[in-house]
Amino acid sequence: MQTISDDIVVAIDGPSGSGKSSTSRGVAARLGLRYLDTGAMYRAMTWWMLREGVDVHDPEAVAARVGEPEILSGTDPLGPSIVVEGVDVGLAIRSADVNAAVSPVSAVPQVRARLLELQRDTIGAGGIVVEGRDIGSVVAPFAQVKVYLTADPAARAQRRAAEEGGSDVDATRESLLARDSIDASRDASPLTMAEGAVHLDTTAYTLDEVIDQVVALVEAVETTA
Repeated sequence: MQTISDDIVVAIDGPSGSGKSSTSRGVAARLGLRYLDTGAMYRAMTWWMLREGVDVHDPEAVAARVGEPEILSGTDPLGPSIVVEGVDVGLAIRSADVNAAVSPVSAVPQVRARLLELQRDTIGAGGIVVEGRDIGSVVAPFAQVKVYLTADPAARAQRRAAEEGGSDVDATRESLLARDSIDASRDASPLTMAEGAVHLDTTAYTLDEVIDQVVALVEAVETTA
């Protein structure tokens, strides 16, 4: 495998359940790059808002508190972490309460502006795989490699239900489709495929096959750089 430049930025976007997290971690580990899960940052902000008793359905209330929490993202693809005010919230941010509240919190422009700053600070000079919903379009439009992952809704629901320990697949599918609608229609940084991104439907592929394809894209860019 060829040596990858220290300044490479790989942006991986797509809806929930498309395989972003597993793919991004796998690509970063394979290529010796750092990894950033921006979705975890939005979940961490949501967790903090809920803990503080903020009405997450009141955009003004959320905006008024957005500058308060300290959010630190670990970038080891083999052991990513997310810490809020010194508390490891890696498990807590996957709770049902956070799942239900993350979309309205994420839609608040002040939240996106605050986390955008943190995300770009973490990206720094590069050497990182970044996953989310607006990485190639907003967070890192300068990324040398942009990938947009999708999958059939049924496959996405199966994956997410398995991740959540056997949740009801039909209910999970409806939740994912509702999240898609919110994310795609919000005014601030909507979910969209960035200009120049490679669209990869992961439905028919194993995780290793998807990782192989993204690694090949990175190596192809490095070859022509």
